[in-house]
Amino acid sequence: MDRFAELVGLSAAMGLAIYLSLPVVLWKKTGSKSVTFLNAAAIGILVFLVADVFSDVATLLYTNPADPYVAAPLDVAYFMAAVGGSFLLLYAVEHRSRVALSPAKMALLIAAAIGFQNLTEGLVFGEFWAAGTVGLSTVVFVGFFLQNVTEGFPITSPFLARSDFRLVSVALIFLVGGLPTIVGGVGGFFYTSPTIELVFDSLAIGSILYAILPMLRLAMRPAVPPETTYVRQSLLYLGLLAGFLVGFLVNAI
Repeated sequence: MDRFAELVGLSAAMGLAIYLSLPVVLWKKTGSKSVTFLNAAAIGILVFLVADVFSDVATLLYTNPADPYVAAPLDVAYFMAAVGGSFLLLYAVEHRSRVALSPAKMALLIAAAIGFQNLTEGLVFGEFWAAGTVGLSTVVFVGFFLQNVTEGFPITSPFLARSDFRLVSVALIFLVGGLPTIVGGVGGFFYTSPTIELVFDSLAIGSILYAILPMLRLAMRPAVPPETTYVRQSLLYLGLLAGFLVGFLVNAI
């Protein structure tokens, strides 16, 4: 039971590390150029997360040593159904009305997408912890902890340089992204399987892919005044690249 309590505590530390990015949204002096760059960086982090999660999915899809480039048809079906299901679910949620997403709803959508990804992180950590592989569990914990810090940033991005939000609401939205790490850790401690990991990884990919779209719409709005278009476009490109590289560096540590 002590090991289970330790697992819950460590899973909570990983999941709640997402709150370490909260001070970014509280900074009121962020200029418009900084907001443009940071929003693009948030998109870059999400793009990296899609690539990162798919790298895990690939190890579950292509398992036949005799033919490593062909996936099992049933696994392909699980992957496509989960990606399509999570993507279309978020599409249905966003398009229940024709009103544009508020910053809070956009942040909630992003947090839900990241929550799926954190659930799979928890599953992996719980599985290693249950197996007693302390050294590997430590590496996984440190890696996921640092990654969760960066994952909190895309959730904050809709609130950058804004004052029309409630801190309690933002904290609850962060919980949507971080709490699944604990749920996954507990689940992985008792039971996990390649199929479960494949399905939840695929759900994460579909939901993160969708979460990127409203952020791109916001980022690509015409600049005002028009003469700032070139500068804004440059900041978007550089921010996207920076976010992707930050995600990679954190994952590589």
